[in-house]
Amino acid sequence: MKKVLSLGILVSGSGSNLQSIIDHIESGKLDAVIKVVISNSPEAYAGERCRRHDIPFVVVNHMDFPLRDDFDQHMIDILQSCGVELVVMAGFMRILTACFLSSFPMRIMNIHPALLPAFPGLHVQRKAVEYGVRFSGCTVHFADDGVDTGPIIIQAVVPVYEDDDEVSLAQRILKEEHKIYPQAIQWYAEGRLEVRGRKVRLREAEALISTPQYNPSLTVR
Repeated sequence: MKKVLSLGILVSGSGSNLQSIIDHIESGKLDAVIKVVISNSPEAYAGERCRRHDIPFVVVNHMDFPLRDDFDQHMIDILQSCGVELVVMAGFMRILTACFLSSFPMRIMNIHPALLPAFPGLHVQRKAVEYGVRFSGCTVHFADDGVDTGPIIIQAVVPVYEDDDEVSLAQRILKEEHKIYPQAIQWYAEGRLEVRGRKVRLREAEALISTPQYNPSLTVR
C-alpha cells in the first residue's frame, strides 16, 4: 500500500502552483493529501481554489502579529495539529524564522522562478531579462535560514528570447514550475530524496542524457 504524504501549503497570492499540486493529487500522479492551506493574505485567490476542492483554508494575517516569531508559531501550531509531514511554500511571500525552520527541519520545500543560485529574492524574471541571460528557469529546493539558498532538488531550464519581457518570461517559467514542483513532492513521498550537505541525492535516478543547448543556435560547429 502506497504511503500518502500529508501536506501543509503556504500561499500569499493566486495559488497557481497550489492548483497544480491539487490537479496532480486528484489525477493520481501525486501520492499526497493536502491537510491545510495557510495564507497570510485574506484576499488570496488561493482561498477560492481551496473552496472548490473542499480543502481546509486558514488565513493567518501577519499584520495581526507584532512579532514575526508569534506569527510563525501560530502557523506551526496549525500545521502540527493537522499532522503535516511536509510544508510546501507555493508563492508564500514571507521569510520564515528560525523557529519555523527548526520545527520542520528539511521538511520545507520552496519553488523559485530562477536557476538558483542566480537571481535570488524578488522580481527575478525582470532581473534575468535586464541582465541579458540566455537561459532562465525555476528551482525547487529545501528551505534553510537564507533567502533561496537551500539544497536544490530539481531545476527546469527555459530559453530567454530577444523580445522577452518580465511577463512573457514569467509565463514560460510558470509552466515548468507546475511540472517540477509536484515531481519533487512525489519523490519526497516515495522517500527517494537524501540530503548530503548542500547536495540532494535522488535514489534510483535515471541516467541523465547530456544534450547541450545553445541560445542563440550555433552556426559554426
